[in-house]
Amino acid sequence: MTALYSMPDAFSAGECDSIIAAITAVPSKDAMLVGQTKDHFLRTARLVWIDDVDGLGWVMQRLIEIVRKSNSDHFDFDLREFAESPQVASYNASDSGHFAWHSDIGDGPLARKRKLTLVLQLSVSSSYVGGDLEVMPGAQVLSANRSQGCVSIFPSFALHQVVPVQYGVRHSLTLWAHGPAFR
Repeated sequence: MTALYSMPDAFSAGECDSIIAAITAVPSKDAMLVGQTKDHFLRTARLVWIDDVDGLGWVMQRLIEIVRKSNSDHFDFDLREFAESPQVASYNASDSGHFAWHSDIGDGPLARKRKLTLVLQLSVSSSYVGGDLEVMPGAQVLSANRSQGCVSIFPSFALHQVVPVQYGVRHSLTLWAHGPAFR
């Protein structure tokens, strides 16, 4: 099984820019998820779900094909559905945008069934500093490809983080593929 699979150029720069433009016209929600202590924020980002954005149905169709191919070629998980809308996160340096170490499998009914996490890099990598997506499938930390349009896919149980953005804004889209819970 692959720990972190990358699909460069899965989306064109123009497609990424059009997704960013479409989500900026939609009201977003602030995500400030509290971690283990009151003073520690697990995540600081602005979130938009693409199901709430008109004209982005084509994005989900492309993502479904990417998940199908990458799962067939690299993971071989029992996948059955996409039970959650793809989520676009904007990590802004002015808010110290970040997402601390976590896994995407949790206690909720949908989180227990997450099998694969897919992250589409929407921003041009030179437009921000920091904001790297790091995945820790074992003792080694792997950095995801920062190229605009690249899709990174990894098992949802793998620890991962987005390091704080120091300059600019990092936009990324996340989708989870679901199946029977891991045992």
